[in-house]
Amino acid sequence: MAKGLHFVFCVITTTLLLRESSQAGAARKDDAVSKGSGSRGPEEGLPTLTVTTILEDPYVMLRGAELEGYCMDLLKALAAMLHFSYRVKVVGDGQYGAVSSSGNWTGMIGEILRQEADIAVAPLTVTSAREEVVSFTTPFLQTGIGILLRKDTISQEMSFFHFLAPFSKETWTGLLFAYVLTCFCLFLVARLSPCEWNEPKNEENHFTFLNSLWFGAGALALQGVTPRPKALSVRVIAAVWWLFTIALLAAYIANFTALLSSGSEQLPVQTFEDLVKQRKLEFGTLEGSSTFYYFKNSKNPIHQMIYEYMDKRRDHVLVKTYQEAVQRVMDSNYAFIGESISQDLAAARHCNLIRAPEVIGARGFGIATAQASRWTKQLSVAVLKLRESGDLDYLRNKWWESSCLHKSRERWSPLQPQALGGLFLTLAIGLALGVLAAVAELSNKSRRAAGHAKKSCCSVFTEEMCTRLRIKENARQSQETSGRANA
Repeated sequence: MAKGLHFVFCVITTTLLLRESSQAGAARKDDAVSKGSGSRGPEEGLPTLTVTTILEDPYVMLRGAELEGYCMDLLKALAAMLHFSYRVKVVGDGQYGAVSSSGNWTGMIGEILRQEADIAVAPLTVTSAREEVVSFTTPFLQTGIGILLRKDTISQEMSFFHFLAPFSKETWTGLLFAYVLTCFCLFLVARLSPCEWNEPKNEENHFTFLNSLWFGAGALALQGVTPRPKALSVRVIAAVWWLFTIALLAAYIANFTALLSSGSEQLPVQTFEDLVKQRKLEFGTLEGSSTFYYFKNSKNPIHQMIYEYMDKRRDHVLVKTYQEAVQRVMDSNYAFIGESISQDLAAARHCNLIRAPEVIGARGFGIATAQASRWTKQLSVAVLKLRESGDLDYLRNKWWESSCLHKSRERWSPLQPQALGGLFLTLAIGLALGVLAAVAELSNKSRRAAGHAKKSCCSVFTEEMCTRLRIKENARQSQETSGRANA
């Protein structure tokens, strides 16, 4: 009998142990599923927060049964620093948070007010209206309002004189002045230099002003033309002008190539004023978003025109989700007005999209908490520590990595005279050296002639200078003298 009772007791004990083991295994399995869905399971002694968020790439994304993205990595870092566990839930109505027609708040803001969530970790813009009902931490991302376009949405019309675009008007004016001045220096030096023109009364000077202009134009076209210089002074000016033209043509070709290659990014819609003036593109924003109310409350006339346009066509131009907006920009003639940082992501993921240069309404994304919550201060300090340590920059680079070819972000602009200042200075120095060399050559000849003629060097130099600069008058006088002699 005792053996029978002992056997029954052993069976009952074994059954109870197996049941407890099965329950513990099921609990561990449920905890693993909870963690896999983007939550951190409750730990002994740690508070558990209910976190509401919204699905938006790359902040929160669903990969299988798990949530990942910028906000999820940020939430993990904050939980590790502040020692709390959390449970993540996606907002039920898919809204960020706005006042409905009934006066109640929707979206993540509404869930915090109804105490359905403790905090909201999402791309939630800090606005005055939201700040009145909830509290926000220090922004973890800075952003603004921009315009997302498709690169080939509007083809920029080429002007008839588009080939003049690489240089600014001031540069072309400076180039024309340099050309005329150089040709005049060639004409002058060729007359002054005795090595180029030894006998003014008996020889013809091939470097007339028209020939000098032709010589300079030939150098611009990289073509050798006559007359060919013989004197050192003339060759100095010619060599400096050749170097000037080579560098100038290289700068022109490089800037013209950059202009043609960047033509797809030189969209006519650069600002919000450009967007309002054009008629080929429809534009809109997220329905009920802070961007929509920004234009509604703005006193700027351009912003008011944008709001009136969107409000009159509310059913047609306003979109429900960010993904819908990006797809509409890619598929139709539509410009999306929204958060610039999200538009940068779209341009990084889709190489045929681009954000217009102008960004207005600087703002930030913050973590929303209930008013008077003890977590607001702690989360703000933790966000500042992550920013100071560079962790926020690391997350930004991680989730905004571009799959497109990296191109210069700088906008193309015509070449200004300041960029070619050294080139013009070199030309000026070369012209001055050429003129001085010609004067030195003429002085040397005058000194030798003065020694033979027993005259003053200055008088001979002056006579030689006048003869070379007034050759036409002298020739006319010689012709008149010869005519009277024949008569």
